Amino acid sequence: MLNIENLTLHYGHSQILYDISMQAKPGAITCLMGTNGVGKTSLLKAISGTHPRSGGDMTLNGHDMPKGMPAYNRAQLGVGYVPQGRDVFPLMTVRENLETGFACLPKSEHFVPDEIFELFPILKDFLHRRGGDLSGGQQQQLAIARALVAKPTLLLLDEPTEGIQPNIIKQIGEVIKYLRDKGDMAIVLVEQFFDFAFDLGDHFVALERGAVIHDATKADTPRDVLLKKVSV
Repeated sequence: MLNIENLTLHYGHSQILYDISMQAKPGAITCLMGTNGVGKTSLLKAISGTHPRSGGDMTLNGHDMPKGMPAYNRAQLGVGYVPQGRDVFPLMTVRENLETGFACLPKSEHFVPDEIFELFPILKDFLHRRGGDLSGGQQQQLAIARALVAKPTLLLLDEPTEGIQPNIIKQIGEVIKYLRDKGDMAIVLVEQFFDFAFDLGDHFVALERGAVIHDATKADTPRDVLLKKVSV
């Protein structure tokens, strides 16, 4: 389980996040929601270690993740991060992109599980194609698959439907449900597509001006109330 207490974050002298406390549990999708610029991506960066937090405490499965812990150490602890914009390596093949996930694993586990290609069949057909030659939807599938190769216990997804065609959005939604239902992974989803997020989510955390304004289960989150909180 991911546990965050009183997290703060700055960019230079500007404070972006204010005393964020939240949890993400295995077998559940925690949706992090809010309008543009409220700090959702910044929070994922703080969790993944790609931008240092200023204060607060964070643990994953009982292991402390101190402020200075590098991103690769967090990945070794089980943090998988699919950033906004996907960030696939454009000149590397699909196979080579997937194999970058091996860095977090012992040598005996340096293989791409068959499950990856069951979830994303198109990647098996395109193993020798360069990442930069894939469509946006195919790159998104590759980015998620690359994160899964490292066998995360916490999966961070930042806007996985952005710029993606509807049929692949549906497929990605099914993959996220499948991963949730396996029960051994906590998923934190940042998503502007409200219906997609509300359909998938088990728990909702809404931000406004860098602070939490809503933190509740789906059962305690009326759709219209949440929509009003996260709309302009």
